[in-house]
Amino acid sequence: MTLRDASAAVLVMLVWGMNFVVIDRGLEGVPPLVLVAVRFAVVLLALPFVARPAAPLRRVLAVGAFMSLGQFGLLYTSLAVGMPPGLASLVLQAQAVLTVGLAALVLGERPLPVQLAGVAAGVVGLGVVAVGRGGSVPGVALVLCVLAAVSWASGNVLVRRLRVPGGLGLVVWSALVVPVPVLALAVAVDGPAVVGHALTHLTVVNWASTAYTALLASLVGYGIWNRLLERHPASEVAPFTLLVPPIGMVTAWLVDGERPTVLAMLGGGALVLGVALVTLGPRVARRGGRDGGPRTPELAGPVGSGLGR
Repeated sequence: MTLRDASAAVLVMLVWGMNFVVIDRGLEGVPPLVLVAVRFAVVLLALPFVARPAAPLRRVLAVGAFMSLGQFGLLYTSLAVGMPPGLASLVLQAQAVLTVGLAALVLGERPLPVQLAGVAAGVVGLGVVAVGRGGSVPGVALVLCVLAAVSWASGNVLVRRLRVPGGLGLVVWSALVVPVPVLALAVAVDGPAVVGHALTHLTVVNWASTAYTALLASLVGYGIWNRLLERHPASEVAPFTLLVPPIGMVTAWLVDGERPTVLAMLGGGALVLGVALVTLGPRVARRGGRDGGPRTPELAGPVGSGLGR
């Protein structure tokens, strides 16, 4: 990979890592589901300029139901009820290890032994994070964030089953399923008066957060990311996503003074190790096969991407 492409990958990780603090700021004065609806309404502005994925629309919308509506509806709500953005950037990356388990159950894919070790490390890490999250982090916020990771992992499995090129097109077209249902849910949860007031009183901060998440994190970030995946093997590109949690946590520390507990840091380290084993395991196994060692079948395609986007 050239220095230019590596720099572009790091730039995308910076955008995605800082995204959590930006979302948290944007939630001020706005119900979380309303902000999700506004974000994906902005994403849909790109619809006329992006080719539709070569797949049945119902399957594309199913991807959006998990990867966009489910993931971000749960993530935004988690942040709104007290999940620190730095810790959220870490916990959400559990999607990588969860994808391995779901792909094995749903698609019958056989993970490598090193990936199974990664899943085990990730589960242990999540458990330690849950125990050591500190009294200031509500349990319901952590549960919602983990469920967001489960929803993202489910979307990953659906994408694998779909097997179509054009990740940016999939992001935009799958967003069709988000704004109306999530806005209806917001009306049911918060009431029409609250939703109406929020939509008519969006502040500069709310709009700036939406512009960052929709334009930079989703459209620009994915545009760069997909070009990198076209030019280089996924095994060279995917490991850059390991930068998202530390960038997210450092950003939250600098902006909000967020300091995770020692146990949360230890659990986070185990979780990141698990993601690294899941992501890098196939590459190491392939090298072993080329060197004459035993080859083990690997999961098809990269395990997730850094879409805390």
